[in-house]
Formats: sequence, C-alpha cells, structure tokens
Amino acid sequence: MTTAKIDTAKSEKKTEQAAPKATKSVENEVFAMNKMEVPAFIQEMTEKSVDQAREGYAKVKSASEEASAMLEETMEVTRDSFMEINLKAVDAAKDNSEAAFSHIRDMFGVKSLSEAIELQSSYSRKQYDAMSQQVREMQETATKLATTMSQPAKEAFDKSMKDMKLA
Repeated sequence: MTTAKIDTAKSEKKTEQAAPKATKSVENEVFAMNKMEVPAFIQEMTEKSVDQAREGYAKVKSASEEASAMLEETMEVTRDSFMEINLKAVDAAKDNSEAAFSHIRDMFGVKSLSEAIELQSSYSRKQYDAMSQQVREMQETATKLATTMSQPAKEAFDKSMKDMKLA
C-alpha cells in the first residue's frame, strides 16, 4: 500500500508539472490564431465598411449640428417676435384705457343729451379707427413671426434637397 501511495503521489506531481505545459501550449495556439492571415478581400471590405461608417457618422453629426443651430435660431426669432407682439398688446391696452378714461372725463362735462350723443359717436369712431390700426399692426407682426419662424426650416429643407441632388 505504501508503494501505491508513492506511485499516486508521483503521478500527481507529473500531472501538476504537465498541466502548466499544456496550458502554455493551448495559449500559444490561441495566440497563434491572431497571427493567422486574413484574406485581402476581407481586409478591404472591412476597411471600406469602417470608412463608410465614418462618413455616415460625419454626415449624421453634421446634419444634427445644423438642425440644432436652426432650432436655436428659430427659437431666438420666435422669442423676439412674441416679445414684440406682447409689447404691442400692452401698448394697445394702455392707449385704449387712456382713451376710455379721457372719454369718461369728457362725459362728466356734458351739459345736454345731444352733446353726449355727439361725444359718444366721436369716441366710438376714434376707438374703431384705433383698434383697426392696432389689429393691423398685430397682424403684420404675426405674419412676420410666421415668415421668420419658417425661414430657417425652409432653408434647411432646400439645402437638404440640394445635397440629395448632388449625391
């Protein structure tokens, strides 16, 4: 039995010594695969694919930067136009309220019914003209807003159509 134990111990030592050698030979085979030559047509196809991917990425990046710039420009124009519309609305409200208070003051000084009717008619005519002018100005500003808001999008669309024709 002692001899069997010694033989087992010896064989275990041999296995332990052989294991690192086997691992090294497997590693050498795996790394040797990296040294394997890839056919030239596969290398060319891979290089073309990488180049096409780079070109595609560059186009997408460029397009997204342009779209971002267009959006920023549109938002800036929109903000400015809405500020202009708001200021015109505030000015119109101020003018209309001043005219109303002035009319009320004048009505307190009326001495006859015919004078009150004449004053009221005059006030109504002036307010109608003033409001017509205010609406016209607001409409012009809104039209300008719509035109300037759509301009960057129109330019980007025209540019993309031109680029597609060139491609």
